[in-house]
Amino acid sequence: MDSEEFAIFRKKLNKTQKQMANLLGVSIKAIHSYEQGWRTVPPHVERQMFFLMARKRGILKAQKPCWTVKNCPPKQKKECPAWEFQAGKFCWFVNGTICCGTAHEKWKEKMKLCRSCKVLTSIM
Repeated sequence: MDSEEFAIFRKKLNKTQKQMANLLGVSIKAIHSYEQGWRTVPPHVERQMFFLMARKRGILKAQKPCWTVKNCPPKQKKECPAWEFQAGKFCWFVNGTICCGTAHEKWKEKMKLCRSCKVLTSIM
């Protein structure tokens, strides 16, 4: 997540920088730094921002789980943490999910794939 996207999400959530800092459990200086591009938005903060956007937008009720959207084969589905924890609408939130046949253990790699997936783009 870059500084511009962070600021856009904060504004869509209708939060001040101080409110966002409290909500994310970080300092207001961290929020300033993320929005100015002085600091990289850490994975746990990015994950929380997507979660808050998903809840704010309220679209998860109508959304199909990832294994349906991606038409995952049964064997792959059973090995995937998203299936195990019934988090098909929050697959982007869970590390180690098996997308495109591979588990992406690092957040940066995972998000590169997730950002082009209909499951995550529907909340953005």
